[in-house]
Amino acid sequence: MVKCRLLENGSRRFSPTIRGTVLLAMVCIAGRYAGADEPTSFHMPDYGGMTPPPARSMDDVDAALKGEDPTPKSDEVLKVLLVAGPKDHNLGEHDYPAWLKVWSKLLAKAPRTEVATAWLFPTPEEADAADVIVFYQKGDWNDARAELIDRFLAHGGGLVYIHWAVNGNEQPEQFAKRIGLASKAGAVGYRHGELNIDFTPASDHPVARNFAGVEWRDETYWRLRGDATQIDLLGTSREEGEDTPQFWTYQPGKGRVFVSIPGHYMWTFDDPMFRLLLMRGIAWSGGHNVDRFNDLILLDARVE
Repeated sequence: MVKCRLLENGSRRFSPTIRGTVLLAMVCIAGRYAGADEPTSFHMPDYGGMTPPPARSMDDVDAALKGEDPTPKSDEVLKVLLVAGPKDHNLGEHDYPAWLKVWSKLLAKAPRTEVATAWLFPTPEEADAADVIVFYQKGDWNDARAELIDRFLAHGGGLVYIHWAVNGNEQPEQFAKRIGLASKAGAVGYRHGELNIDFTPASDHPVARNFAGVEWRDETYWRLRGDATQIDLLGTSREEGEDTPQFWTYQPGKGRVFVSIPGHYMWTFDDPMFRLLLMRGIAWSGGHNVDRFNDLILLDARVE
């Protein structure tokens, strides 16, 4: 039985594209889904006792959903592989295992979507079976990773890196050749707190459609390694007097890469605007219409 809160503004249904002022959005806030293997909800389980930011306005979500991606919709199944690793921060932060559990179930709710999971790094067989690989973990880069990722990109695979997954340890420059920009542990700038992300650079990119300025409470990185002139910049944050990349896409050869630096706090994954951006990035990386996950962004999301 699913317990839900209904937000009503004159319509009888919720559509992936919101036109005019009509909306009936079903927001599940404390549901339990049938099946022993299902999570109790699609909400991240633990904020570590910290007070989260205010819930997102439904008006903001409506505005971001307007319009349509002109990319033809495909009947092909999108195969997504989620890769996590051991938790490395306090409660409510960098909870890669919890994300793996919740998001593997969340993304699987989308039609024509198959979701698999891996730990630390995929095997060649796991990578070969995927269209898109999503990394949320403490990143690393070495020759073994390079071999698999290079082969995956050469075959037109899609990659998504979230937050500390961009860490390249002692080889950030080599990592950056594959994902655009990467960090070197101990040499990256970072700030926790209120973020005001400017999406002006991405006004014509399908992933950032209808995004202008969005506020989150999360973490930024800067002083990243790599050639920033080679990325397609989506969103920036003002750090140390400069506009620094926080969201971008990158196309190395036949492959596609989407990167989100925010993703430190677990409440960010329950924010429908972040979900929308990240899910669009996953779809785009796989060469699919970016609106294919729209019906998922409100499931147990923090919205008012």
